[in-house]
Amino acid sequence: MIVGILKEIMAEENRVAMTPAGVEIMKNNGHKVLVEKNAGIGSGFSDEDYKRAGAEIVDSPKTIYEASEMIMHVKEPQVSEYEMIRKDQIFFAYFHFAGNESLTREMQKRRPVAIAYETIENPDGSLPLLTPMSEVAGKMSTQEAAKYLESAQGGRGVLMGGIAGVTPATVLVIGGGIVGTNAALMACGLGAQVYILDMNLQRLRKLSEFMPKNCFPLMSSPATIRDLAKKADAIIGAVLLPGEKAPKLIDEEILRTMKKGAVIVDVAIDQGGCFTTSRPTTHGNPTYEVEGIVHYCVPNMPGAVPRTSTMALTNATLPYAVEIANKGWKQAAIENDSIKPGINMVDGKITFKGVAQAFNLDYTPIENFL
Repeated sequence: MIVGILKEIMAEENRVAMTPAGVEIMKNNGHKVLVEKNAGIGSGFSDEDYKRAGAEIVDSPKTIYEASEMIMHVKEPQVSEYEMIRKDQIFFAYFHFAGNESLTREMQKRRPVAIAYETIENPDGSLPLLTPMSEVAGKMSTQEAAKYLESAQGGRGVLMGGIAGVTPATVLVIGGGIVGTNAALMACGLGAQVYILDMNLQRLRKLSEFMPKNCFPLMSSPATIRDLAKKADAIIGAVLLPGEKAPKLIDEEILRTMKKGAVIVDVAIDQGGCFTTSRPTTHGNPTYEVEGIVHYCVPNMPGAVPRTSTMALTNATLPYAVEIANKGWKQAAIENDSIKPGINMVDGKITFKGVAQAFNLDYTPIENFL
């Protein structure tokens, strides 16, 4: 199979979909890999690195789209790429369709086989291709909250861990999954007083067993969120419904009860955000204020640490990419139950129920195509 690796063109996105080491493994499996010129520069990989691994360097993204049977991207295709996408071309990337109706409808028109990293799912319910970026985003969310609590950044002027004789910051983490756990661990490590909320009692029991003593796992409810929001110096939104729109958990009424200069970090912004006042921002212009509350809502947070993120992402995606390339997407989905839920769209038909429900569109079970 001919596999195309494109240079990311989303604003300030420096990750790349495959490392040179990944290219070498693809080549060893008998596949041809086309890499767009300078695709890996932002992650510290030169064109020469890719050439030594066996890739062919291509100047034009259009040439890669025309030649490749499978396109690999980190982020979803951007508007300038739409017209290059071919019917039945495999497109393997983070799509987050449920948070982007215009992208969903455009891909229905272009009719690729859209396989979403974020909905590849193991039998135990874990999300192996979302996990590494969730780990990065979770750790980063606390770093960003600590930064924007500084008065020079518009925050309350509170040090996350406090010092002797001065109370630390109070951090509310909504969601006890991979993102939330990593965010809470970072905040605890800095010395903050941390509350982590989840609706799964079994998950809360696990968190109670291994989280530090300055972390308090609590059952999530609207009342608990309202109460803790008033006390919080920082709130991290880490709620995930795989492939679906994020639920809205904090609205403007709650914002008005919060401390002025508090910070909210919406890690769920890729899926529409879990605060009603959230809107996507960029690394270059990451924050804005509503009701005196600093909002950080960058959709591609791991793009700020591209070398770490690219290596972690390739570690996770490569086995699936090799399997799809070796067998073709249909046979791979038949033989691997983890790949099947990753297929979000085929021939313009939506094959992931959460995406169809998000925009009241028709749903076609993937089994109809296998």
